[in-house]
Amino acid sequence: MQLKPKDSCPLDGFKPCRKFDCGWFTHVLGTDPQTGKEIDEYGCAVAWLPVLLIENAKESRQTGAAVESFRNEMADNKSGLDLLVRAIENRRKLICG
Repeated sequence: MQLKPKDSCPLDGFKPCRKFDCGWFTHVLGTDPQTGKEIDEYGCAVAWLPVLLIENAKESRQTGAAVESFRNEMADNKSGLDLLVRAIENRRKLICG
């Protein structure tokens, strides 16, 4: 069962929505972060806020995970870089005497 809210505007004293005559009436195109279904709808920007906040939180978590993964990779490569620096120094000592 899907609940449909009344088409009234809380910004305009709960009068009926003015749709395209309102600056807050917006086109949203993308994927629903909760269901994964495609969204191609017009609606009030204020009403879209919960969906957009959920999507923003999802993207922030993915960014955090990517940064952590990159940090871990760089930390692992530091030991490899140290080995390379020591090898270059040893090679330089052999060549220069």
